[in-house]
Amino acid sequence: MGNSALIQGLFLTGFIVLIFGLLAMDLGIFEKKDKVVSFKRALLTTFIWMVLAAVFGLILRCGAEKMHGVETKEDLVETVNLYHGKTLAHKVQTVDYDTAVKAYRKQSTLEYFTGYLIEYSLSIDNIFVMILIFSSFAVPAQYYKRVLMWGIIGAMVMRFIFIFAAGALVAKYEWILLIFGLFLLYSGIKMFVQRNKKEEMDPKKNPIVRFCSKIFPVTNEIRDHSFLRKINGRWVITPLLLCLIVIEFTDILFAVDSIPAIFSVTKDPYIVFFSNIFAILGLRSLFFLISSIIKMFRFLKIGLSFLLLFIGVKMIIECEPVNIDIPIAASLIIIIAILLISIVASVLIPEKKPQQIQPD
Repeated sequence: MGNSALIQGLFLTGFIVLIFGLLAMDLGIFEKKDKVVSFKRALLTTFIWMVLAAVFGLILRCGAEKMHGVETKEDLVETVNLYHGKTLAHKVQTVDYDTAVKAYRKQSTLEYFTGYLIEYSLSIDNIFVMILIFSSFAVPAQYYKRVLMWGIIGAMVMRFIFIFAAGALVAKYEWILLIFGLFLLYSGIKMFVQRNKKEEMDPKKNPIVRFCSKIFPVTNEIRDHSFLRKINGRWVITPLLLCLIVIEFTDILFAVDSIPAIFSVTKDPYIVFFSNIFAILGLRSLFFLISSIIKMFRFLKIGLSFLLLFIGVKMIIECEPVNIDIPIAASLIIIIAILLISIVASVLIPEKKPQQIQPD
């Protein structure tokens, strides 16, 4: 593909520099002090991250072919055959280059936004668990944003490794998508069955905490936002670092659901990575937003379980021998409908409070 390797490298490097620049701005300029994030601030920052994600989608709409260094129609056909399915492959082969590029840009943009919506939606379930983790470690609310920021940076590194490793496997062994689909069906059924289960966590019994406590000295006291503190001449781990480690391991477990889900939309690891990263970038502000109104969305877990079931079925029927292709635009509409129905139902159907028996 000529200079494709160089163009791909520059595109990915530019994206990573942009992301870490945004993170540095968020951490270093706007939020230096430890303070509780208000609902209004969380709503504003969530909106800003969504706008940035949408702007990147527009960039793809104007030049998605630059991701893979596409310069000729042969390059484009090769890329589409590798990542985007038979329908688009047939289309780009039967039209001129300019028309084929426009079709490719449109498809890539739809895949990006659909993947972003899937990842952003599934991250809500992750937020429920994060709230539980912070509560179990008795972390003061003003330190949440620091722990979450470092958690997001760690999640980005892990997702990069996970996505491109999974992408290489999918490109070589397409039957892995069938395994992903079956796993998502299992996850969706499990989430639906356990939707009303009360989550509990005891840090002292957590295997990650117990392992860290055996290797490193640990203090149970939180004095400030430090992850390490020097006590009696030796460094010790604070509960904030233990909390961060547990959150990182939790994110890895959630990635096992969310990343295969996005591979149901596209096999292109770049689009999977970009949509994942923008969803992760907005996770911290979404955490503060959701934690403020968590009780309003009692049907959201049901919606997320149906979302996983739909994606699992989609992934399975698109594999051999069924080969039924669900268009990306249709998938996006179905995903939005599932989420809207669960949110509207949560608002319109309030939870019934148990009747109190009045004493005689």
